[in-house]
Amino acid sequence: MARWEGSVAIRSSGHLNPGDPDVVLERFSLGLDALARHVWLGRWNVPEGQLRPQRVLGYPAFNAVVTPDEAFLYGPDGRASVRELRGRSWVVGVLLRPAATPLLASAAARTLRGGREPLRGAPVNALRELMDAAAAPHAVAAVLRDWLAPLQPRVDEQGLLANHACRLAEEDETILSVAALAARAGVTTRTLGRVVLRHTGLTPKQLIERRRLQAAAMQLYTAPDTDLAALAAELGYADQAHFTRRYRGVLGQTPDQTRRAGRAANSAAAGAQPLAR
Repeated sequence: MARWEGSVAIRSSGHLNPGDPDVVLERFSLGLDALARHVWLGRWNVPEGQLRPQRVLGYPAFNAVVTPDEAFLYGPDGRASVRELRGRSWVVGVLLRPAATPLLASAAARTLRGGREPLRGAPVNALRELMDAAAAPHAVAAVLRDWLAPLQPRVDEQGLLANHACRLAEEDETILSVAALAARAGVTTRTLGRVVLRHTGLTPKQLIERRRLQAAAMQLYTAPDTDLAALAAELGYADQAHFTRRYRGVLGQTPDQTRRAGRAANSAAAGAQPLAR
């Protein structure tokens, strides 16, 4: 799914329809672990008159996003979104750790859920020059690191707790309830809820379900023949009907629609030429 020249690609499950030959995604670490999960670069070259819809279920954190002309801080959304790409362009983003939210956002996290605000001070001009010149990712990383590094010493204990809780919710597949997440994080459910909401704009319950639905979407897209009942049970849903309702409610499509899209994308990618860079 991701390609990275000169280092190790970072796997991401936020992008729900990988494999489009006209869209290249690259992800790599920034080295500021308290502030940033990874950098993501997108480059596309879509034939004239065509669109490339990209379905994304974002992580429960904010993204600092720079395009050729602007920079915004995007809050997490409780549902999947579809972004339509056209022409030839690029985007640079930093998937932020929850601890970064109060250091970059001027508004409360919950008010930015599903929204955005201008990201003042972002190095738009420097990134535009690098991306237009097809510079190596390490050059992009250096600019972003210089911009964000001064914020890392300002991360406080609550920010570190939010980082830890979100990591647990995402990575520990045995955590299926808010009580279990609070116990693993070593805090009360009340403290957990307050800290997570302040730093992500989402509730702990939403963190857990986000992981389950991301896993389901990627599985169904990349392995369309997956049995739905077995997948629902594996992810902790009561039954297939419950899983399907939640899947449709959050992702905006049914599991069968995701499977059909995966089959179509796999067929198209098999006969397509790679994107020229």
